[in-house]
Amino acid sequence: MNLIKPKKLEKGDTIGLLSVSGNVSDIESINRAERYFNSLGYKTFISDTTYKTCRYNAGTDSDRLKALHDFFLNDYINAIVCTCGGYGVLRIIKNVNYDIIKNNPKIFCGYSDITNLLLMIYKRTGLITFHSPMASGDFGLENISKFTEDSFLNALTINDEKTFYADEYGQILKSGKAQGILWGGNLATISSMVGLDFIPNEKFIFFVEDINESAYKIDRMLTQLFNVKNFSDNIAGIAVGIFSGVDNIDFVQEVIKEFAEKYQIPACNGFKISHEYDKFTLPIGLKCIFSADEKSIQIQETPFIG
Repeated sequence: MNLIKPKKLEKGDTIGLLSVSGNVSDIESINRAERYFNSLGYKTFISDTTYKTCRYNAGTDSDRLKALHDFFLNDYINAIVCTCGGYGVLRIIKNVNYDIIKNNPKIFCGYSDITNLLLMIYKRTGLITFHSPMASGDFGLENISKFTEDSFLNALTINDEKTFYADEYGQILKSGKAQGILWGGNLATISSMVGLDFIPNEKFIFFVEDINESAYKIDRMLTQLFNVKNFSDNIAGIAVGIFSGVDNIDFVQEVIKEFAEKYQIPACNGFKISHEYDKFTLPIGLKCIFSADEKSIQIQETPFIG
């Protein structure tokens, strides 16, 4: 695949705050996020879908699809940070005009339900995307996580953080080292895409997280993915994030360890990839080296042009 790399975020650039999934329940959080980015020297532009509601979505499917296309077409916007997840991207994913995105590449950020877009944009265009915090639940907090802030700004502006380490509680589930592109996100969202052409045709290090899912459901979703030939053939390692609110985390670790043993791939948990307060910003699609023994993900190239 021919990679497309966006331009690095510079002071004075405009960050578009895009609502393309669930409806925004706390508008004041968007106002706080806007003030936060303005305080750092960035301009902001908020999508009109942020103020719309259609059932549980930020406007109708056509509203959200148009907002996505408009943000990529708008030369005034240099980077896109989604406002929140929830549910809704899957409803529009097959109608996205990926030529618009390919011809107007820019930083695109989000997690949770936005995982659908992160992975499909990479698959269909080659554009590096970013699994990152979002406007409402992260930058719209009254007290923003310093860890989250530093990782985000480093990833999009400085880009000198090349290695991501598991925390002190990280455990080796299957020893070893592997290479591939960094790829993954929210498990429930990824498993919902089975049936679409979204899995890389190259070796990848799978990073994964989720929230409020039972252990048996996590087992089922992982099994569903490993039953897809392209997934089981190309997965080279598993970097396990945080499964918040799970009923039995020991069962989850056992299941992941079983898959790692079956497919003979390294696995390690403890990475700050999650719905929690502290989270990494990770580039999707870049070559990396994953070491379960060193509990690390080492990025091998820059995500930006120039």
